[in-house]
Amino acid sequence: MAIQGTRTEDPGGYTFDDLAVVMGTYNEEEAIGTVLDDIETVTDGRAEVVCVDGSSDRTPEIAHDHGAIVVEQEPQGYGVAVREAVLTPDRPVVVTTDCDDTYPMERLPDFLAEINDGADVVSGDRLYYGAEQMPAMNKLGNELFALLASVLMGKRVHDTTTGMRAYRREILQKIVWTENTGLSAELLMRPLMRGYDVRERPIEYDERKGETKLDPFSGGAAIAKSIVRVALEERFR
Repeated sequence: MAIQGTRTEDPGGYTFDDLAVVMGTYNEEEAIGTVLDDIETVTDGRAEVVCVDGSSDRTPEIAHDHGAIVVEQEPQGYGVAVREAVLTPDRPVVVTTDCDDTYPMERLPDFLAEINDGADVVSGDRLYYGAEQMPAMNKLGNELFALLASVLMGKRVHDTTTGMRAYRREILQKIVWTENTGLSAELLMRPLMRGYDVRERPIEYDERKGETKLDPFSGGAAIAKSIVRVALEERFR
Protein backbone atom coordinates (compact mmCIF):
# COMPACT_ATOMS: atom_id res chain seq x y z
CA MET A 1 0.00 0.00 0.00
CA ALA A 2 1.42 3.38 -0.98
CA ILE A 3 1.28 6.16 1.57
CA GLN A 4 1.67 9.34 -0.41
CA GLY A 5 3.16 12.59 0.82
CA THR A 6 5.55 15.30 -0.29
CA ARG A 7 8.27 13.96 -2.58
CA THR A 8 11.85 14.99 -2.61
CA GLU A 9 13.39 15.58 -6.04
CA ASP A 10 13.78 12.29 -7.92
CA PRO A 11 17.17 12.12 -9.65
CA GLY A 12 16.18 8.79 -11.22
CA GLY A 13 18.37 6.08 -12.59
CA TYR A 14 19.85 4.66 -9.40
CA THR A 15 21.57 1.31 -9.88
CA PHE A 16 23.18 -1.22 -7.56
CA ASP A 17 26.33 0.93 -7.73
CA ASP A 18 24.35 3.56 -5.79
CA LEU A 19 23.10 1.11 -3.17
CA ALA A 20 24.33 0.36 0.34
CA VAL A 21 22.84 -2.50 2.37
CA VAL A 22 23.38 -2.01 6.09
CA MET A 23 22.71 -3.95 9.27
CA GLY A 24 23.54 -4.13 12.93
CA THR A 25 25.10 -7.49 13.79
CA TYR A 26 25.40 -9.25 17.13
CA ASN A 27 26.46 -12.90 17.31
CA GLU A 28 24.88 -13.96 14.01
CA GLU A 29 27.58 -16.33 12.72
CA GLU A 30 24.94 -18.92 11.76
CA ALA A 31 23.22 -16.64 9.24
CA ILE A 32 25.45 -13.72 8.27
CA GLY A 33 27.30 -15.60 5.53
CA THR A 34 24.05 -16.60 3.82
CA VAL A 35 22.69 -13.05 3.96
CA LEU A 36 25.87 -11.59 2.48
CA ASP A 37 25.98 -14.25 -0.23
CA ASP A 38 22.40 -13.40 -1.17
CA ILE A 39 23.17 -9.68 -1.37
CA GLU A 40 26.20 -10.35 -3.55
CA THR A 41 24.23 -12.64 -5.87
CA VAL A 42 21.27 -10.29 -6.28
CA THR A 43 23.36 -7.15 -6.82
CA ASP A 44 26.22 -8.78 -8.78
CA GLY A 45 28.55 -7.72 -5.98
CA ARG A 46 27.98 -4.04 -6.75
CA ALA A 47 26.17 -2.99 -3.56
CA GLU A 48 28.21 -1.74 -0.62
CA VAL A 49 27.55 -3.69 2.58
CA VAL A 50 28.03 -2.18 6.04
CA CYS A 51 27.83 -4.17 9.28
CA VAL A 52 27.97 -2.37 12.62
CA ASP A 53 29.11 -5.15 14.90
CA GLY A 54 29.35 -5.82 18.61
CA SER A 55 29.70 -9.60 18.40
CA SER A 56 31.78 -11.97 20.50
CA ASP A 57 31.57 -14.79 17.94
CA ARG A 58 32.85 -15.07 14.34
CA THR A 59 30.28 -12.70 12.83
CA PRO A 60 32.73 -9.84 12.07
CA GLU A 61 35.32 -12.25 10.65
CA ILE A 62 32.73 -13.78 8.30
CA ALA A 63 31.53 -10.31 7.26
CA HIS A 64 35.11 -9.21 6.51
CA ASP A 65 35.68 -12.34 4.46
CA HIS A 66 32.62 -11.48 2.37
CA GLY A 67 33.92 -7.99 1.64
CA ALA A 68 31.63 -6.07 3.99
CA ILE A 69 32.69 -2.89 5.74
CA VAL A 70 32.67 -3.76 9.46
CA VAL A 71 32.33 -0.98 12.01
CA GLU A 72 33.17 -2.32 15.45
CA GLN A 73 31.06 -1.01 18.31
CA GLU A 74 30.48 -1.96 21.93
CA PRO A 75 27.02 -3.59 22.28
CA GLN A 76 24.58 -0.79 23.18
CA GLY A 77 21.32 -2.08 21.75
CA TYR A 78 19.58 -2.43 18.41
CA GLY A 79 19.01 1.24 17.69
CA VAL A 80 22.52 2.41 18.45
CA ALA A 81 23.97 -0.12 16.00
CA VAL A 82 21.42 0.47 13.24
CA ARG A 83 21.65 4.27 13.61
CA GLU A 84 25.39 4.03 13.03
CA ALA A 85 24.78 1.66 10.12
CA VAL A 86 22.32 3.92 8.27
CA LEU A 87 24.50 7.00 8.72
CA THR A 88 27.79 5.38 7.63
CA PRO A 89 27.40 4.92 3.83
CA ASP A 90 27.79 7.78 1.36
CA ARG A 91 25.79 6.04 -1.37
CA PRO A 92 22.46 7.73 -2.19
CA VAL A 93 20.20 4.73 -1.49
CA VAL A 94 20.42 2.83 1.81
CA VAL A 95 18.61 -0.44 2.54
CA THR A 96 18.40 -1.81 6.06
CA THR A 97 18.06 -5.51 6.76
CA ASP A 98 18.58 -7.93 9.61
CA CYS A 99 21.39 -10.44 9.57
CA ASP A 100 19.32 -13.48 10.62
CA ASP A 101 18.26 -14.53 7.08
CA THR A 102 14.59 -13.65 7.60
CA TYR A 103 14.33 -11.01 4.85
CA PRO A 104 14.18 -11.60 1.08
CA MET A 105 17.25 -10.02 -0.50
CA GLU A 106 15.80 -10.90 -3.91
CA ARG A 107 13.45 -7.94 -3.38
CA LEU A 108 16.32 -5.42 -3.49
CA PRO A 109 15.69 -4.63 -7.19
CA ASP A 110 12.01 -3.93 -6.42
CA PHE A 111 12.88 -1.57 -3.57
CA LEU A 112 15.42 0.24 -5.75
CA ALA A 113 12.79 0.59 -8.49
CA GLU A 114 10.40 2.22 -6.01
CA ILE A 115 13.07 4.75 -5.05
CA ASN A 116 13.62 5.48 -8.74
CA ASP A 117 9.85 5.96 -9.03
CA GLY A 118 10.02 8.77 -6.47
CA ALA A 119 9.62 7.08 -3.10
CA ASP A 120 11.60 8.48 -0.19
CA VAL A 121 11.13 5.39 2.00
CA VAL A 122 10.05 1.88 0.97
CA SER A 123 9.04 -0.29 3.91
CA GLY A 124 8.72 -4.07 3.73
CA ASP A 125 5.41 -5.29 5.19
CA ARG A 126 6.07 -8.74 6.66
CA LEU A 127 2.50 -9.22 7.88
CA TYR A 128 0.76 -8.92 4.50
CA TYR A 129 1.36 -12.57 3.57
CA GLY A 130 0.69 -13.81 7.10
CA ALA A 131 4.28 -14.10 8.41
CA GLU A 132 3.67 -17.76 9.26
CA GLN A 133 7.31 -18.23 10.32
CA MET A 134 7.03 -15.49 12.95
CA PRO A 135 6.28 -16.62 16.54
CA ALA A 136 2.63 -15.97 17.39
CA MET A 137 3.42 -13.60 20.24
CA ASN A 138 5.75 -11.55 18.05
CA LYS A 139 3.17 -11.39 15.28
CA LEU A 140 0.47 -10.18 17.67
CA GLY A 141 2.85 -7.59 19.10
CA ASN A 142 3.74 -6.29 15.63
CA GLU A 143 0.07 -6.00 14.69
CA LEU A 144 -0.61 -4.04 17.89
CA PHE A 145 2.39 -1.75 17.30
CA ALA A 146 1.06 -0.95 13.82
CA LEU A 147 -2.42 -0.27 15.18
CA LEU A 148 -1.03 2.00 17.92
CA ALA A 149 1.12 3.94 15.47
CA SER A 150 -1.77 4.27 12.99
CA VAL A 151 -4.10 5.71 15.64
CA LEU A 152 -1.51 8.15 16.97
CA MET A 153 -0.41 9.34 13.51
CA GLY A 154 -3.83 9.36 11.87
CA LYS A 155 -2.26 7.45 8.96
CA ARG A 156 -2.65 3.71 8.37
CA VAL A 157 0.50 1.62 8.54
CA HIS A 158 0.72 -2.16 8.60
CA ASP A 159 4.20 -3.08 9.89
CA THR A 160 6.05 -0.49 11.96
CA THR A 161 8.90 -2.72 13.13
CA THR A 162 10.10 -4.36 9.94
CA GLY A 163 13.87 -4.47 9.54
CA MET A 164 13.88 -4.20 5.74
CA ARG A 165 13.47 -0.73 4.27
CA ALA A 166 14.99 1.39 1.53
CA TYR A 167 15.71 5.10 2.14
CA ARG A 168 17.05 8.00 0.22
CA ARG A 169 20.22 8.82 2.11
CA GLU A 170 19.28 12.51 2.26
CA ILE A 171 16.27 11.62 4.42
CA LEU A 172 18.42 9.66 6.85
CA GLN A 173 20.81 12.60 7.14
CA LYS A 174 18.09 15.25 7.62
CA ILE A 175 16.26 13.65 10.55
CA VAL A 176 17.66 13.28 14.07
CA TRP A 177 17.06 9.70 15.22
CA THR A 178 16.65 9.24 18.98
CA GLU A 179 15.26 5.80 19.76
CA ASN A 180 17.07 2.56 20.58
CA THR A 181 14.88 -0.53 20.84
CA GLY A 182 12.14 1.35 18.98
CA LEU A 183 14.32 2.74 16.20
CA SER A 184 12.65 0.62 13.51
CA ALA A 185 9.30 2.30 14.23
CA GLU A 186 10.91 5.73 14.40
CA LEU A 187 12.56 5.22 11.00
CA LEU A 188 9.08 4.81 9.50
CA MET A 189 7.08 7.28 11.58
CA ARG A 190 9.17 10.45 11.40
CA PRO A 191 9.44 10.53 7.58
CA LEU A 192 5.75 9.69 7.23
CA MET A 193 4.62 12.38 9.67
CA ARG A 194 6.84 14.94 7.92
CA GLY A 195 5.10 14.33 4.62
CA TYR A 196 7.69 12.32 2.74
CA ASP A 197 6.65 9.73 0.18
CA VAL A 198 6.56 6.54 2.28
CA ARG A 199 5.37 3.30 0.71
CA GLU A 200 4.70 -0.06 2.31
CA ARG A 201 5.20 -3.10 0.09
CA PRO A 202 4.49 -6.77 0.96
CA ILE A 203 7.52 -8.98 1.51
CA GLU A 204 7.99 -12.61 2.44
CA TYR A 205 9.36 -13.40 5.89
CA ASP A 206 11.35 -16.53 6.70
CA GLU A 207 12.26 -18.36 9.90
CA ARG A 208 15.27 -16.80 11.58
CA LYS A 209 18.59 -18.60 12.01
CA GLY A 210 20.02 -18.37 15.50
CA GLU A 211 18.38 -17.13 18.68
CA THR A 212 16.50 -13.87 18.99
CA LYS A 213 18.12 -11.21 21.19
CA LEU A 214 14.94 -9.26 22.03
CA ASP A 215 12.89 -10.08 25.12
CA PRO A 216 9.24 -10.00 23.96
CA PHE A 217 7.95 -8.30 27.11
CA SER A 218 10.55 -5.68 28.00
CA GLY A 219 11.37 -5.15 24.33
CA GLY A 220 7.71 -4.84 23.42
CA ALA A 221 7.10 -2.28 26.14
CA ALA A 222 10.10 -0.24 24.96
CA ILE A 223 8.84 -0.26 21.37
CA ALA A 224 5.35 0.84 22.43
CA LYS A 225 6.79 3.70 24.46
CA SER A 226 8.93 4.73 21.51
CA ILE A 227 5.91 4.80 19.21
CA VAL A 228 4.00 7.06 21.60
CA ARG A 229 7.00 9.33 22.17
CA VAL A 230 7.82 9.73 18.48
CA ALA A 231 4.18 10.37 17.51
CA LEU A 232 3.82 13.09 20.16
CA GLU A 233 7.15 14.70 19.31
CA GLU A 234 6.24 14.87 15.63
CA ARG A 235 2.74 16.23 16.29
CA PHE A 236 4.12 19.07 18.41
CA ARG A 237 7.33 19.63 16.46
